[in-house]
Amino acid sequence: MSASYRQPGVVLSDRRFTVPLDHDAPTGETIELYAREVVASDHADQDLPWLVYLQGGPGFGANRFVGKQAWLGRALEEYRVLLLDQRGTGSSTPANRQTLPLRGGPREQADYLALFRADSIVRDCEAIRPAVTGGAPWAVLGQSFGGFCTTHYLSTAPQGLSTALITGGLPTLDGHADDVYRAAYPRIERKVAAHYARYPQDIERARRIAEYLLLNEPVLNGGYRLTVEAFQSLGILLGGSEGSHRLHYLLENAFVRTAQGAALSDAFQEEAQSLLSYAGHPLYALVHEACYGQGERPTAWSAERVRADFPQFDAAKSLAGDGPVLFTGESVHPWTFDCDPALRPLRETADLLAERTDWPVLYDPARLAANEVPVAAAVYHDDMYVDTDHALQTARTIRGLRTYVTDEFEHDGVRAGGPRVLDRLLSLARDEA
Repeated sequence: MSASYRQPGVVLSDRRFTVPLDHDAPTGETIELYAREVVASDHADQDLPWLVYLQGGPGFGANRFVGKQAWLGRALEEYRVLLLDQRGTGSSTPANRQTLPLRGGPREQADYLALFRADSIVRDCEAIRPAVTGGAPWAVLGQSFGGFCTTHYLSTAPQGLSTALITGGLPTLDGHADDVYRAAYPRIERKVAAHYARYPQDIERARRIAEYLLLNEPVLNGGYRLTVEAFQSLGILLGGSEGSHRLHYLLENAFVRTAQGAALSDAFQEEAQSLLSYAGHPLYALVHEACYGQGERPTAWSAERVRADFPQFDAAKSLAGDGPVLFTGESVHPWTFDCDPALRPLRETADLLAERTDWPVLYDPARLAANEVPVAAAVYHDDMYVDTDHALQTARTIRGLRTYVTDEFEHDGVRAGGPRVLDRLLSLARDEA
Protein backbone atom coordinates (compact mmCIF):
# COMPACT_ATOMS: atom_id res chain seq x y z
CA MET A 1 0.00 0.00 0.00
CA SER A 2 1.27 3.48 -0.82
CA ALA A 3 1.36 6.33 1.62
CA SER A 4 -2.01 7.90 2.34
CA TYR A 5 -3.00 11.32 1.05
CA ARG A 6 -5.92 13.65 1.67
CA GLN A 7 -8.77 15.45 -0.02
CA PRO A 8 -11.43 17.54 1.74
CA GLY A 9 -12.96 15.34 4.42
CA VAL A 10 -11.37 12.07 3.31
CA VAL A 11 -8.18 10.05 3.53
CA LEU A 12 -7.20 8.11 0.40
CA SER A 13 -4.82 5.21 -0.13
CA ASP A 14 -3.79 3.54 -3.38
CA ARG A 15 -3.89 -0.25 -3.26
CA ARG A 16 -2.59 -2.71 -5.82
CA PHE A 17 -3.16 -6.45 -6.04
CA THR A 18 -1.92 -9.27 -8.22
CA VAL A 19 -4.52 -11.80 -9.39
CA PRO A 20 -4.57 -14.62 -11.96
CA LEU A 21 -5.58 -13.65 -15.46
CA ASP A 22 -7.55 -16.90 -15.57
CA HIS A 23 -8.74 -17.98 -12.13
CA ASP A 24 -9.04 -21.53 -13.42
CA ALA A 25 -5.27 -21.45 -13.96
CA PRO A 26 -4.15 -19.92 -10.64
CA THR A 27 -0.44 -20.57 -11.20
CA GLY A 28 -0.45 -19.06 -14.69
CA GLU A 29 -0.24 -15.50 -15.96
CA THR A 30 -1.20 -12.67 -13.61
CA ILE A 31 -2.57 -9.15 -14.00
CA GLU A 32 -2.60 -6.18 -11.64
CA LEU A 33 -5.68 -4.65 -10.07
CA TYR A 34 -5.82 -1.12 -8.73
CA ALA A 35 -8.24 0.17 -6.11
CA ARG A 36 -8.53 3.38 -4.12
CA GLU A 37 -9.36 3.06 -0.44
CA VAL A 38 -11.42 5.95 0.94
CA VAL A 39 -12.27 6.69 4.56
CA ALA A 40 -13.75 9.79 6.20
CA SER A 41 -11.08 11.86 7.89
CA ASP A 42 -12.82 11.70 11.26
CA HIS A 43 -13.15 7.89 11.00
CA ALA A 44 -9.64 7.18 9.72
CA ASP A 45 -8.49 5.38 12.87
CA GLN A 46 -11.68 3.38 13.35
CA ASP A 47 -12.21 -0.30 12.55
CA LEU A 48 -15.03 0.06 10.03
CA PRO A 49 -16.74 -2.51 7.82
CA TRP A 50 -15.87 -2.44 4.13
CA LEU A 51 -17.95 -1.58 1.07
CA VAL A 52 -16.54 -2.36 -2.40
CA TYR A 53 -17.92 -0.36 -5.32
CA LEU A 54 -18.38 -1.98 -8.73
CA GLN A 55 -18.72 0.61 -11.49
CA GLY A 56 -21.12 0.46 -14.40
CA GLY A 57 -20.06 -0.12 -17.96
CA PRO A 58 -18.49 -2.50 -18.71
CA GLY A 59 -15.17 -0.84 -19.33
CA PHE A 60 -15.14 2.10 -16.94
CA GLY A 61 -12.78 2.52 -14.02
CA ALA A 62 -14.22 3.50 -10.67
CA ASN A 63 -15.27 7.13 -10.18
CA ARG A 64 -12.48 9.59 -9.43
CA PHE A 65 -14.31 11.50 -6.71
CA VAL A 66 -13.09 14.66 -5.05
CA GLY A 67 -13.96 14.55 -1.37
CA LYS A 68 -17.43 13.21 -0.53
CA GLN A 69 -19.21 13.61 -3.84
CA ALA A 70 -22.44 11.83 -4.87
CA TRP A 71 -23.20 8.67 -2.86
CA LEU A 72 -19.73 8.44 -1.36
CA GLY A 73 -20.37 10.82 1.53
CA ARG A 74 -23.27 8.70 2.75
CA ALA A 75 -21.27 5.49 2.46
CA LEU A 76 -18.37 6.99 4.42
CA GLU A 77 -20.61 7.58 7.42
CA GLU A 78 -20.26 3.89 8.26
CA TYR A 79 -17.88 2.19 5.81
CA ARG A 80 -14.39 2.18 4.47
CA VAL A 81 -14.95 2.20 0.72
CA LEU A 82 -12.86 0.41 -1.88
CA LEU A 83 -13.27 1.98 -5.33
CA LEU A 84 -12.14 -0.88 -7.56
CA ASP A 85 -10.96 -0.44 -11.13
CA GLN A 86 -12.29 -3.67 -12.62
CA ARG A 87 -9.79 -5.66 -14.65
CA GLY A 88 -8.82 -3.94 -17.88
CA THR A 89 -10.06 -0.51 -16.77
CA GLY A 90 -8.50 2.57 -15.19
CA SER A 91 -5.18 1.60 -13.63
CA SER A 92 -5.90 -2.17 -13.62
CA THR A 93 -3.73 -3.57 -16.45
CA PRO A 94 -5.58 -1.58 -19.12
CA ALA A 95 -6.92 -3.33 -22.22
CA ASN A 96 -7.05 -1.10 -25.31
CA ARG A 97 -5.75 -0.72 -28.87
CA GLN A 98 -2.30 0.14 -27.52
CA THR A 99 -1.93 -2.80 -25.13
CA LEU A 100 -3.91 -5.62 -26.75
CA PRO A 101 -1.38 -6.23 -29.59
CA LEU A 102 0.96 -7.46 -26.84
CA ARG A 103 -1.35 -10.50 -26.63
CA GLY A 104 -0.81 -11.40 -30.29
CA GLY A 105 -3.34 -11.33 -33.11
CA PRO A 106 -7.12 -10.97 -33.01
CA ARG A 107 -7.70 -14.58 -31.93
CA GLU A 108 -5.37 -14.24 -28.95
CA GLN A 109 -6.88 -10.85 -28.09
CA ALA A 110 -10.42 -12.28 -28.17
CA ASP A 111 -9.42 -15.21 -25.94
CA TYR A 112 -7.89 -12.72 -23.51
CA LEU A 113 -10.95 -10.46 -23.45
CA ALA A 114 -13.27 -13.40 -22.84
CA LEU A 115 -11.81 -13.33 -19.31
CA PHE A 116 -13.03 -9.78 -18.64
CA ARG A 117 -16.68 -10.41 -17.81
CA ALA A 118 -18.60 -10.45 -14.52
CA ASP A 119 -17.45 -13.96 -13.60
CA SER A 120 -13.78 -12.97 -13.61
CA ILE A 121 -14.47 -9.64 -11.87
CA VAL A 122 -16.23 -11.40 -9.00
CA ARG A 123 -13.39 -13.89 -8.65
CA ASP A 124 -11.01 -10.93 -8.52
CA CYS A 125 -13.06 -9.51 -5.66
CA GLU A 126 -12.88 -12.78 -3.77
CA ALA A 127 -9.15 -13.03 -4.41
CA ILE A 128 -8.42 -9.61 -2.89
CA ARG A 129 -11.05 -9.58 -0.14
CA PRO A 130 -8.92 -11.45 2.46
CA ALA A 131 -6.11 -8.91 2.05
CA VAL A 132 -8.56 -6.02 2.47
CA THR A 133 -10.94 -7.21 5.19
CA GLY A 134 -8.88 -9.90 6.88
CA GLY A 135 -11.34 -12.46 5.57
CA ALA A 136 -14.56 -10.84 6.76
CA PRO A 137 -17.38 -10.46 4.24
CA TRP A 138 -17.93 -7.01 2.79
CA ALA A 139 -20.82 -5.01 1.41
CA VAL A 140 -20.98 -4.40 -2.32
CA LEU A 141 -22.57 -1.52 -4.23
CA GLY A 142 -23.05 -2.36 -7.90
CA GLN A 143 -24.09 0.33 -10.36
CA SER A 144 -25.53 -0.79 -13.73
CA PHE A 145 -23.06 -3.43 -15.04
CA GLY A 146 -21.73 -3.47 -11.49
CA GLY A 147 -25.18 -4.77 -10.55
CA PHE A 148 -24.76 -7.58 -13.09
CA CYS A 149 -21.51 -8.41 -11.30
CA THR A 150 -23.28 -8.27 -7.93
CA THR A 151 -25.98 -10.67 -9.14
CA HIS A 152 -23.23 -13.05 -10.27
CA TYR A 153 -21.58 -12.59 -6.85
CA LEU A 154 -24.81 -13.69 -5.16
CA SER A 155 -24.94 -16.68 -7.53
CA THR A 156 -21.41 -17.93 -6.94
CA ALA A 157 -19.81 -16.51 -3.79
CA PRO A 158 -22.49 -15.16 -1.41
CA GLN A 159 -20.29 -16.09 1.56
CA GLY A 160 -18.15 -13.06 0.65
CA LEU A 161 -21.00 -10.60 1.06
CA SER A 162 -22.50 -9.00 4.15
CA THR A 163 -24.92 -6.85 2.11
CA ALA A 164 -25.59 -6.37 -1.60
CA LEU A 165 -26.84 -3.06 -2.98
CA ILE A 166 -27.73 -2.68 -6.66
CA THR A 167 -28.59 0.51 -8.54
CA GLY A 168 -30.05 0.22 -12.03
CA GLY A 169 -28.38 -3.12 -12.60
CA LEU A 170 -30.60 -6.19 -12.20
CA PRO A 171 -29.90 -8.28 -15.33
CA THR A 172 -32.08 -10.77 -17.12
CA LEU A 173 -30.95 -14.14 -15.76
CA ASP A 174 -31.43 -16.24 -18.88
CA GLY A 175 -32.34 -13.85 -21.69
CA HIS A 176 -30.15 -13.70 -24.78
CA ALA A 177 -28.79 -10.39 -26.00
CA ASP A 178 -31.51 -10.44 -28.65
CA ASP A 179 -34.14 -10.36 -25.90
CA VAL A 180 -32.37 -7.41 -24.31
CA TYR A 181 -32.40 -5.36 -27.51
CA ARG A 182 -35.93 -6.31 -28.54
CA ALA A 183 -37.00 -4.77 -25.26
CA ALA A 184 -34.60 -1.84 -25.62
CA TYR A 185 -35.55 -0.33 -28.98
CA PRO A 186 -39.19 0.47 -28.03
CA ARG A 187 -37.94 1.93 -24.75
CA ILE A 188 -35.46 4.14 -26.60
CA GLU A 189 -38.19 5.25 -28.99
CA ARG A 190 -40.24 6.43 -26.00
CA LYS A 191 -37.26 8.41 -24.71
CA VAL A 192 -36.81 10.07 -28.12
CA ALA A 193 -40.51 10.93 -28.29
CA ALA A 194 -40.28 12.51 -24.84
CA HIS A 195 -37.23 14.51 -25.93
CA TYR A 196 -38.97 15.83 -29.05
CA ALA A 197 -42.07 16.68 -27.00
CA ARG A 198 -39.85 18.76 -24.71
CA TYR A 199 -37.80 20.30 -27.52
CA PRO A 200 -39.91 20.16 -30.73
CA GLN A 201 -37.41 22.41 -32.51
CA ASP A 202 -34.93 19.53 -32.33
CA ILE A 203 -36.97 17.49 -34.82
CA GLU A 204 -35.94 19.72 -37.70
CA ARG A 205 -32.42 20.19 -36.33
CA ALA A 206 -31.82 16.44 -36.19
CA ARG A 207 -33.23 16.00 -39.71
CA ARG A 208 -30.94 18.70 -41.04
CA ILE A 209 -27.87 17.15 -39.45
CA ALA A 210 -28.82 13.68 -40.68
CA GLU A 211 -29.33 15.00 -44.25
CA TYR A 212 -25.91 16.65 -44.13
CA LEU A 213 -24.26 13.46 -42.90
CA LEU A 214 -25.84 11.29 -45.59
CA LEU A 215 -24.35 13.60 -48.22
CA ASN A 216 -20.98 14.34 -46.63
CA GLU A 217 -20.04 11.77 -43.92
CA PRO A 218 -17.34 14.03 -42.42
CA VAL A 219 -14.34 12.97 -40.43
CA LEU A 220 -14.33 14.89 -37.15
CA ASN A 221 -11.33 16.81 -35.88
CA GLY A 222 -10.18 13.85 -33.77
CA GLY A 223 -10.49 11.32 -36.59
CA TYR A 224 -13.96 9.94 -35.82
CA ARG A 225 -15.99 9.21 -38.97
CA LEU A 226 -19.43 10.68 -38.30
CA THR A 227 -21.97 8.59 -40.16
CA VAL A 228 -25.68 9.14 -39.73
CA GLU A 229 -25.88 5.95 -37.61
CA ALA A 230 -23.13 7.26 -35.37
CA PHE A 231 -24.99 10.56 -35.03
CA GLN A 232 -28.14 8.69 -34.03
CA SER A 233 -26.21 6.91 -31.30
CA LEU A 234 -25.90 10.23 -29.46
CA GLY A 235 -29.25 9.19 -28.04
CA ILE A 236 -27.26 7.40 -25.36
CA LEU A 237 -27.52 10.74 -23.56
CA LEU A 238 -31.28 10.29 -23.15
CA GLY A 239 -30.80 7.69 -20.43
CA GLY A 240 -29.30 10.21 -18.00
CA SER A 241 -31.03 12.70 -15.75
CA GLU A 242 -29.74 15.71 -17.71
CA GLY A 243 -29.30 13.93 -21.02
CA SER A 244 -32.23 15.40 -22.94
CA HIS A 245 -31.05 18.92 -22.12
CA ARG A 246 -27.45 18.08 -23.08
CA LEU A 247 -28.60 16.69 -26.42
CA HIS A 248 -30.69 19.81 -27.07
CA TYR A 249 -27.76 22.12 -26.42
CA LEU A 250 -25.54 20.02 -28.67
CA LEU A 251 -27.98 20.20 -31.57
CA GLU A 252 -28.76 23.90 -31.36
CA ASN A 253 -25.35 25.08 -32.60
CA ALA A 254 -24.48 22.26 -34.98
CA PHE A 255 -23.88 24.43 -38.07
CA VAL A 256 -21.87 27.51 -38.97
CA ARG A 257 -21.71 29.46 -42.23
CA THR A 258 -18.41 29.12 -44.06
CA ALA A 259 -17.04 30.27 -47.41
CA GLN A 260 -18.07 26.87 -48.79
CA GLY A 261 -21.55 26.99 -47.27
CA ALA A 262 -23.01 25.47 -44.13
CA ALA A 263 -20.70 23.12 -42.25
CA LEU A 264 -20.65 21.37 -38.90
CA SER A 265 -19.21 23.73 -36.33
CA ASP A 266 -15.96 22.94 -34.58
CA ALA A 267 -17.80 23.15 -31.27
CA PHE A 268 -20.33 20.51 -32.37
CA GLN A 269 -17.58 18.28 -33.74
CA GLU A 270 -15.55 18.53 -30.55
CA GLU A 271 -18.44 17.63 -28.26
CA ALA A 272 -19.77 14.90 -30.54
CA GLN A 273 -16.32 13.31 -30.72
CA SER A 274 -16.00 13.35 -26.94
CA LEU A 275 -19.41 11.71 -26.54
CA LEU A 276 -18.96 9.08 -29.24
CA SER A 277 -15.34 8.03 -28.85
CA TYR A 278 -14.50 4.88 -26.90
CA ALA A 279 -10.85 5.86 -26.49
CA GLY A 280 -11.26 6.16 -22.71
CA HIS A 281 -13.33 2.98 -22.29
CA PRO A 282 -12.77 0.57 -25.20
CA LEU A 283 -13.84 -2.47 -23.19
CA TYR A 284 -17.37 -1.11 -23.27
CA ALA A 285 -17.48 -1.63 -27.02
CA LEU A 286 -15.49 -4.86 -27.03
CA VAL A 287 -17.32 -6.86 -24.37
CA HIS A 288 -20.66 -5.05 -24.08
CA GLU A 289 -22.68 -7.75 -25.83
CA ALA A 290 -20.41 -10.47 -24.46
CA CYS A 291 -21.68 -9.56 -21.00
CA TYR A 292 -24.98 -11.18 -21.99
CA GLY A 293 -23.37 -14.30 -23.44
CA GLN A 294 -24.31 -17.57 -21.73
CA GLY A 295 -23.91 -21.03 -23.21
CA GLU A 296 -23.40 -21.96 -26.86
CA ARG A 297 -25.47 -19.30 -28.63
CA PRO A 298 -23.32 -16.46 -29.99
CA THR A 299 -24.30 -12.84 -29.51
CA ALA A 300 -23.55 -12.31 -33.22
CA TRP A 301 -23.82 -8.50 -33.21
CA SER A 302 -27.23 -8.66 -31.61
CA ALA A 303 -28.03 -4.94 -31.51
CA GLU A 304 -27.34 -4.59 -35.23
CA ARG A 305 -29.47 -7.60 -36.18
CA VAL A 306 -32.38 -6.67 -33.94
CA ARG A 307 -32.35 -3.08 -35.17
CA ALA A 308 -33.48 -4.36 -38.57
CA ASP A 309 -36.79 -5.34 -36.93
CA PHE A 310 -37.43 -1.67 -36.11
CA PRO A 311 -37.38 0.17 -39.45
CA GLN A 312 -38.45 3.41 -37.80
CA PHE A 313 -34.80 3.79 -36.75
CA ASP A 314 -33.65 3.92 -40.40
CA ALA A 315 -32.72 7.59 -40.83
CA ALA A 316 -32.74 7.47 -44.62
CA LYS A 317 -36.33 6.23 -44.61
CA SER A 318 -37.31 8.91 -42.13
CA LEU A 319 -35.77 11.60 -44.30
CA ALA A 320 -37.52 10.26 -47.39
CA GLY A 321 -40.79 10.98 -45.60
CA ASP A 322 -41.68 13.53 -42.98
CA GLY A 323 -41.01 11.46 -39.87
CA PRO A 324 -38.51 12.39 -37.16
CA VAL A 325 -35.02 10.95 -37.13
CA LEU A 326 -34.89 8.61 -34.14
CA PHE A 327 -31.85 8.45 -31.92
CA THR A 328 -30.56 5.15 -30.60
CA GLY A 329 -29.19 4.31 -27.19
CA GLU A 330 -26.86 1.92 -25.44
CA SER A 331 -25.79 -0.40 -28.23
CA VAL A 332 -22.61 -1.35 -30.05
CA HIS A 333 -22.54 -2.22 -33.77
CA PRO A 334 -19.95 -3.40 -36.29
CA TRP A 335 -19.84 0.10 -37.77
CA THR A 336 -18.89 1.44 -34.33
CA PHE A 337 -15.47 -0.08 -34.90
CA ASP A 338 -15.20 1.41 -38.39
CA CYS A 339 -16.06 4.93 -37.21
CA ASP A 340 -13.91 5.18 -34.09
CA PRO A 341 -10.13 5.41 -34.54
CA ALA A 342 -9.69 4.03 -31.00
CA LEU A 343 -11.50 0.85 -32.07
CA ARG A 344 -10.57 0.33 -35.73
CA PRO A 345 -7.55 -1.90 -35.03
CA LEU A 346 -9.79 -4.13 -32.86
CA ARG A 347 -12.60 -4.82 -35.37
CA GLU A 348 -11.55 -8.42 -36.09
CA THR A 349 -11.15 -9.07 -32.36
CA ALA A 350 -14.70 -7.82 -31.81
CA ASP A 351 -15.99 -10.05 -34.62
CA LEU A 352 -14.42 -13.10 -32.97
CA LEU A 353 -16.03 -12.25 -29.63
CA ALA A 354 -19.38 -11.91 -31.38
CA GLU A 355 -18.95 -15.41 -32.85
CA ARG A 356 -17.95 -17.07 -29.59
CA THR A 357 -20.03 -20.08 -28.49
CA ASP A 358 -18.47 -21.16 -25.20
CA TRP A 359 -19.66 -18.56 -22.69
CA PRO A 360 -19.94 -19.74 -19.07
CA VAL A 361 -23.36 -19.41 -17.47
CA LEU A 362 -23.37 -16.34 -15.24
CA TYR A 363 -26.37 -16.74 -12.95
CA ASP A 364 -27.76 -19.54 -10.80
CA PRO A 365 -31.54 -19.07 -10.29
CA ALA A 366 -31.73 -21.92 -7.76
CA ARG A 367 -29.03 -20.41 -5.60
CA LEU A 368 -30.54 -16.95 -5.92
CA ALA A 369 -33.89 -18.37 -4.81
CA ALA A 370 -32.18 -19.62 -1.65
CA ASN A 371 -30.29 -16.35 -1.05
CA GLU A 372 -29.58 -15.33 2.56
CA VAL A 373 -27.61 -12.12 1.93
CA PRO A 374 -29.57 -8.90 2.60
CA VAL A 375 -30.15 -7.37 -0.84
CA ALA A 376 -31.76 -4.12 -1.95
CA ALA A 377 -32.03 -2.79 -5.49
CA ALA A 378 -33.02 0.54 -7.00
CA VAL A 379 -35.08 -0.02 -10.14
CA TYR A 380 -35.63 3.08 -12.25
CA HIS A 381 -39.01 3.20 -13.95
CA ASP A 382 -38.56 2.98 -17.73
CA ASP A 383 -34.76 2.90 -17.39
CA MET A 384 -33.36 3.30 -20.90
CA TYR A 385 -30.36 1.06 -20.24
CA VAL A 386 -31.79 -1.83 -18.19
CA ASP A 387 -35.28 -3.12 -18.92
CA THR A 388 -37.60 -2.62 -15.96
CA ASP A 389 -39.60 -5.80 -16.61
CA HIS A 390 -36.41 -7.86 -16.81
CA ALA A 391 -35.14 -6.24 -13.61
CA LEU A 392 -38.33 -6.89 -11.65
CA GLN A 393 -38.49 -10.48 -12.85
CA THR A 394 -34.96 -11.01 -11.53
CA ALA A 395 -35.86 -9.21 -8.29
CA ARG A 396 -38.65 -11.73 -7.75
CA THR A 397 -36.16 -14.58 -8.22
CA ILE A 398 -33.69 -13.41 -5.56
CA ARG A 399 -34.95 -14.45 -2.16
CA GLY A 400 -35.39 -11.54 0.24
CA LEU A 401 -34.48 -8.82 -2.27
CA ARG A 402 -36.20 -5.51 -1.49
CA THR A 403 -36.80 -3.11 -4.37
CA TYR A 404 -36.93 0.66 -4.47
CA VAL A 405 -38.83 1.40 -7.70
CA THR A 406 -38.79 5.08 -8.61
CA ASP A 407 -39.38 7.45 -11.49
CA GLU A 408 -37.62 10.29 -9.70
CA PHE A 409 -34.29 9.37 -11.26
CA GLU A 410 -32.93 8.06 -14.53
CA HIS A 411 -30.23 5.39 -14.82
CA ASP A 412 -27.65 7.66 -13.18
CA GLY A 413 -29.74 7.99 -10.02
CA VAL A 414 -26.88 6.87 -7.77
CA ARG A 415 -25.01 9.96 -8.99
CA ALA A 416 -27.88 12.43 -9.31
CA GLY A 417 -29.57 11.45 -6.04
CA GLY A 418 -26.67 9.56 -4.53
CA PRO A 419 -27.04 10.03 -0.76
CA ARG A 420 -30.82 9.57 -0.82
CA VAL A 421 -30.72 6.50 -3.07
CA LEU A 422 -27.99 4.84 -1.03
CA ASP A 423 -29.68 5.68 2.26
CA ARG A 424 -32.92 4.13 1.01
CA LEU A 425 -31.17 0.94 -0.10
CA LEU A 426 -29.29 0.57 3.18
CA SER A 427 -32.54 0.97 5.06
CA LEU A 428 -34.28 -1.66 2.93
CA ALA A 429 -31.41 -4.11 3.27
CA ARG A 430 -31.39 -3.71 7.07
CA ASP A 431 -35.13 -4.21 7.24
CA GLU A 432 -34.65 -7.48 5.40
CA ALA A 433 -31.73 -8.54 7.62
